[in-house]
Amino acid sequence: QVQLVESGGGLVQAGGSLRLSCTASGIIFNDVMKWYRQAPGKQRELVAGISSGGSTNYADSVKGRFTISRDNAKNTMFLQMNSLKPEDTAVYYCSVDRSAYGLMYWGKGTLVTVSS
Repeated sequence: QVQLVESGGGLVQAGGSLRLSCTASGIIFNDVMKWYRQAPGKQRELVAGISSGGSTNYADSVKGRFTISRDNAKNTMFLQMNSLKPEDTAVYYCSVDRSAYGLMYWGKGTLVTVSS
């Protein structure tokens, strides 16, 4: 069983930065971890993912602005978000992907609001 807790969300002006954290209870160092987001009235979308070995992938909309990283020793994943835009406003969720075993774990989310 894995429990995930996100933190670091808040209100920021366009062009600003925020750093989200996701702390996991349970063993996750072998797992792919991902950040998703869901804006009001929209479907949840994948923002970025990182493998246990540190390989990363990003949605086109955040490439060059967001950086995903992880610290396996601290069971923590991060999302550094720079040059934020109003369209980045959403609830951001972290997840542990064990879909190969039919499992996905989710945090409760943290709200990011970017004002214009």
